[in-house]
Amino acid sequence: MFSSLMPQRKEFFELLAAHSEQVVAGANATLRLINGLGDGSADVSALVAEVNQHEQNGDQIKAKVIGRLHQSFTTPINRDQIHALITDLDTTLNMLQSVANALGMYSITQSTVEAREMASLSADACLRLNRAVAALGDKARGAETLNLCKEIEAIESKADKVQHKAITALFADGANIWQTMKMREFYSLQEAVLDSCQEAAKMIEEILIENS
Repeated sequence: MFSSLMPQRKEFFELLAAHSEQVVAGANATLRLINGLGDGSADVSALVAEVNQHEQNGDQIKAKVIGRLHQSFTTPINRDQIHALITDLDTTLNMLQSVANALGMYSITQSTVEAREMASLSADACLRLNRAVAALGDKARGAETLNLCKEIEAIESKADKVQHKAITALFADGANIWQTMKMREFYSLQEAVLDSCQEAAKMIEEILIENS
């Protein structure tokens, strides 16, 4: 019985990596959704359902991680950091879901250059996050993992500039107030995806520092 409660070192890292794979899949589905919006190339309802499914998959993985934290006497890294990282990953998926669902909520039927660019940046950041999480259990890959985290932070900074440009354009002379309001909120949701990626990257950096 006691042995069943002993943590498998790889298990937590495998579950974290599995969740980050759902993040990547959700980001890629969101990118396809936004890129195809308005030109007839995207099955909007199917892609929104795909993002929602990845979010549900992520919830199941998060529940497993929390369960293992309660069952294990020891963990390969600080249990609070494991909890914080899985929460940041889950928040990223939640925000991707919010972006996808906002299209119907706000009746957004046309994409914009800025929305497509931010979706692309989100997909890039999520891919790097997945790679960083996958390498987290290997101390020999610490420098690689840290570099990926720095790249995520640079992507988030670039997205801030894109969002600023997009919102500035919304308030140009003659802007439609309703269109301005809903697109400003939509861009904010897109930025929140990148913010949560950055928070996860910062937590990974903290884990690397504490376990170096």
